[in-house]
Amino acid sequence: MTAWRSRVLLVAGIAGLIASQPVRVSAQWWSRAPADFEDCADAAEKAVTKEEKTTALAECNAKFAGRRKPGGGYTYYDFMQDRTFDIAGPNPTSQEQKYIDEQYTIYLENQKRSSIAAAFSVKQQQQEQTPVQQTSLRTETEKVPIPRERPRALRDCARHKFSCDWPKLSEGLNGLKKLFTAQPQKTAKGS
Repeated sequence: MTAWRSRVLLVAGIAGLIASQPVRVSAQWWSRAPADFEDCADAAEKAVTKEEKTTALAECNAKFAGRRKPGGGYTYYDFMQDRTFDIAGPNPTSQEQKYIDEQYTIYLENQKRSSIAAAFSVKQQQQEQTPVQQTSLRTETEKVPIPRERPRALRDCARHKFSCDWPKLSEGLNGLKKLFTAQPQKTAKGS
């Protein structure tokens, strides 16, 4: 009798656990689930309120990435590339997604090359225009050096002051320099 009682308690315990679980019944088991976005959107249009329609369409967008093509098949629009891809079903397969991702990488590389080429072209145009602008600015703003005034005659200077003796010393050094670094004059050929 104890074996029978323990079996009854076990069955009652399992029944209690099952009864305490929340009921999760899918409403789609008796109706056909939408096969693609268009079927899902048609069902969403039958919603009563505008909010329900909006929510249902958002769920359709999340569930189905592809759109039905008029001639058959599906197409996937990648907004990052602003381009469409033909796909086999309402959602891209893993191979199709890999191909789309590879195409996006190529797209980014091409965009990078285009922007580098455009920047290079702009820089080259600026460099072509710059010498003309620099030349015109240089002639407008270039200053002609003004000759320095020689120190006043030695009579105005104090004796043994460097600033007064320097011009005389400098002239003497220049004369010596010319004497030692004088280059022989070239004679005309054929003489």
